[in-house]
Amino acid sequence: MDKNKILIELYIPLIEKNYDLYIPINKTIGTIKKLIEEGLVELTDNAYEIKEYTNLFSKETGKIYDVNQKVRETDLKNGSKVILI
Repeated sequence: MDKNKILIELYIPLIEKNYDLYIPINKTIGTIKKLIEEGLVELTDNAYEIKEYTNLFSKETGKIYDVNQKVRETDLKNGSKVILI
């Protein structure tokens, strides 16, 4: 496995779906969020709408991830559960 990526479990309440995603640790949370949302638009045939104020949260702690932090600077690791709201 690539040491520059981690596997997270992402839950999106808006569409009531879970996804397992590999995300790069050298990208910012904001970049990851944007890529996830763009992928969701495609996966849902435009049923998912990108909103300006969505955030990634830790499912365990409720902590909001700072969009300016790189993934490797957060507590995210393999198996982390994350919510996109």
